[in-house]
Amino acid sequence: MEEKKYKLKKIVDELREKSGRHTELISLYIPQGFNLNEISNLISQEISLTQNVKSKTVRKNVISALTKIQQYLKHYRQTPPNGLVIFCGNVSEKEGETDIKIWALEPPEPIKMKLYWCDQKFELGPLEEMMKEKDVYGLITLDKSDATLGILRGKKINIIKRLHSIVPGKTRAGGQSSARFQRVRAGLLNDFLKEIGENFKKVFSEEDIKGIIVGGPGPIKEKFVNENYIPENLKKKIIGIKDIGYSDEYGLEELLNRSQDLLKEAEVAKEKELCEKFFDELKRDTGKATYGLEDVKKAIEMGAVETVLISEGLEIEEVEYECSCGYREKKFVKTNEKENQKCPKCGDTMKIIGEADIVDVLEDMAKETGAKIEIISRDTSEGERLYLMGGIGAILRFPIE
Repeated sequence: MEEKKYKLKKIVDELREKSGRHTELISLYIPQGFNLNEISNLISQEISLTQNVKSKTVRKNVISALTKIQQYLKHYRQTPPNGLVIFCGNVSEKEGETDIKIWALEPPEPIKMKLYWCDQKFELGPLEEMMKEKDVYGLITLDKSDATLGILRGKKINIIKRLHSIVPGKTRAGGQSSARFQRVRAGLLNDFLKEIGENFKKVFSEEDIKGIIVGGPGPIKEKFVNENYIPENLKKKIIGIKDIGYSDEYGLEELLNRSQDLLKEAEVAKEKELCEKFFDELKRDTGKATYGLEDVKKAIEMGAVETVLISEGLEIEEVEYECSCGYREKKFVKTNEKENQKCPKCGDTMKIIGEADIVDVLEDMAKETGAKIEIISRDTSEGERLYLMGGIGAILRFPIE
C-alpha cells in the first residue's frame, strides 16, 4: 500500500469517529489551482453569517473553528498541487466544553471540487472515494463439476458466486449405450457452461474490471473461453488462463498465486513478492533481512536498509513524555498503553507532550539513507505472517552484525 494512501486511510478512520454535539463540524475542500484569497473571503463571509446563529454555544464554536481555519490558511501562499482538505470543529464529547481541533491534508489525488460544509459529522465522501482500490480483477475457476467466481480488489479476494453441476463422470451408467451417454453428458455440460457464462456476464459486468483470469484443472476452461459462452466485450478482458488443481475457493487462491506474472501491476503481487523476498532471506540466513523495531531502527541508522516493511494497522507510536520531577523521555509504546506511563525516576504518571505514528518516524529515518517504506496489508498469508512477527521487518542492502 502506498504511504500516502495509508496516511489518508488513517486520518479518515480517525475523522469518521468524530461527531459534534451540534452542527458545528466544518469540512473544507479546496481544489487544485484555486485562489486562496477567495477561500479566505468565503471564510470571512461565513463568520459574518454565523453571527446570526441563535445558539450562543454553536455560534461561538463555529466562529472559533472558522477563525482557526483562516489562521491555518496563512501558512500557504498557493494551493498545493492536489488541492487542500481541512476539517475543523468542536469535538468535545462533553456538553458545555470546547475542544476545537483542526486536521489538514494534501490528498494523494487531485481535488476537483470546491466544498464548504458544516454539519454534525465531517464530510469524508471525496476522500473515501480516493481510498477505493482502482485495480479490480475478475477470477474464475471451473471444471465439469464446479465453478467459483470472485473479485480481486487490491489484495483481497471476495467470492461472489459458487456453482455446482450434475454433469456425470466419463464412465457411463449401466444399460446406456456409449453414444447416448456421451450425448447426454455433452448436453448437461453445455447447459452448465451456459449457466457459468450467464453468471460470468452478470458478476463481471457490475464491476469496472481491469482484467479477468480463468483457471481450472482440465480442458473445460479452454472450451468455456474459446466457444460462445462469454460476451465478446468480456472475452477481451481475459488476460490469462492457468492450469490449477481446484475449482473451489481454494482454487481462487491457487489461481492468484499462479498469476503473479499477470498481476505484476497489482498491489497484491508487489506485496507478496516483497514478503517472499524478506522471508527467503531470513530462511537462508543470509544476513540481508532483519525484523523487530529496534533491530530495524539500527539497520536504518547504519544505512543498510533497502526496504522497510510495516504491517498496516500496527498500533505503535513514538511518544514523548515529561514528568513534574523534570524527567523527559521519548519511547515507542503500543497505542493502547501510551496513557498512564510511570516515571522511572520518581514513579509519578508522566504527561504526554508529543506523539508520532510509527510509519512517520521510520519514514523520516529512511529518507536520510534512501530506504523505501512499504505498508503491508494482512489480507495475504505472507502479510499476516509479518504482522504476527511484530509487524516490522527490513530487507537489507548488505549484511550487518
